[in-house]
Amino acid sequence: MSTPPPPGPEQPQGPQGQYPAPPPQGPHAQAPHPQDPYAQGPYAQGPYPPGPYPQGAYPPGAYAPAPYGAWNPYPQPPQPAHNGVAIAALVLGVLCFLPAVGLVLGLVALRQIRKRGERGKGMAIAGVALSSLGLVLWALAIPTGVASEVWEGFKEGAAEETLSVKKGQCFDSPGGSLEGETYDLDIVDCEGEHDGEVFATVTVPDGSYPGDDRLTGIAEDKCYALQGDYAMDVWAVPDHVDVYYLTPTRQSWRLGDREITCVFGNTDGKGTLTGSLRNDATTLDADQLAYLESVRALDAVLDREPEAYAEDDLDANTEWAAEVRDAVAAQSEALRARTWTGDAEQPVAALVKELRTARGHWAKAATAGDPDAFYEHYDAGYAFYDGARTIDVREALGLDTSPPEYDYDGGEDSGGDLDV
Repeated sequence: MSTPPPPGPEQPQGPQGQYPAPPPQGPHAQAPHPQDPYAQGPYAQGPYPPGPYPQGAYPPGAYAPAPYGAWNPYPQPPQPAHNGVAIAALVLGVLCFLPAVGLVLGLVALRQIRKRGERGKGMAIAGVALSSLGLVLWALAIPTGVASEVWEGFKEGAAEETLSVKKGQCFDSPGGSLEGETYDLDIVDCEGEHDGEVFATVTVPDGSYPGDDRLTGIAEDKCYALQGDYAMDVWAVPDHVDVYYLTPTRQSWRLGDREITCVFGNTDGKGTLTGSLRNDATTLDADQLAYLESVRALDAVLDREPEAYAEDDLDANTEWAAEVRDAVAAQSEALRARTWTGDAEQPVAALVKELRTARGHWAKAATAGDPDAFYEHYDAGYAFYDGARTIDVREALGLDTSPPEYDYDGGEDSGGDLDV
């Protein structure tokens, strides 16, 4: 009986040649080759414990997820920042407002980017190019006067934007206040409620900014004197209405703002007005206008009454009384010489007669030798003012018939200043 030959070099085959035959077992078994894919030795086993494993089960930690960042163990260096000077150069170059500044900033930015390794080289180059083009355009525009026209147009537009109200317009102010500082006024219809109504504008001479105190002084002098041009019938101005003014600020002055705007508003600065206060040649008929002009001339003289009492300065008071005497005579003559229409003729004639009596008292006040005599004729001469004859004439002419309450002492709450 012969023994089978030893295995040849071919790989042992299993049944039907599909699977490899198991390796020999026992002490004489040959060690598997490390390149044998089917070997069951230590080179094929790997780090995992021997199976079998249930379906879906894996050895602990075999497929544990990698920690965050495991695929990029070397952190990326931070991106360099954009150069701020380059951004500024680009903005100025696009706007073409200050081309020389934009050109300088662009060159500075290129030098900084080269030294610091910052980003923004493209923006700096674009700023230099656009600013250079702007310089060329300005150089061509200056000899023809185009640049100055553009600048003047810019200043005018800025000033109109800063101070956008004109004579006869009504407006609302933020918060309803006409004191303090504002940059926004809303134009509204005068027939409805509003915070203020513009009755005059005053142009301040050009030059350096005069300062807030100087502008306020100009506004007080001019606005109070001009209110009668817009509201000739002072009786029609409510007692709670006073004069305010909008003055330029230092910032708006740089943009060409040279206007002081005179405004009617409530004395507390918080209430609202309703309806326009305008009564001048644009709204009055010929008879109304003639009467109010005669009254205005007399009022202008009465407003110049000396501050010192007759006891302290009799000469100043008698000189003023002589001016009143002449003004009363002038009013009397103006009313007598005019032919009045409608129902106004008789009331006007009665008023003229009263004015002649008043003139006699003012004449005696002008020659008074002592304060007592002065005040005796002073009181008698003032008796006609805003009296019954005056109310009759106003009613016949269709004017306001409610005498105003005069506040000769002024007050802390009268008037105000709004900077724009």
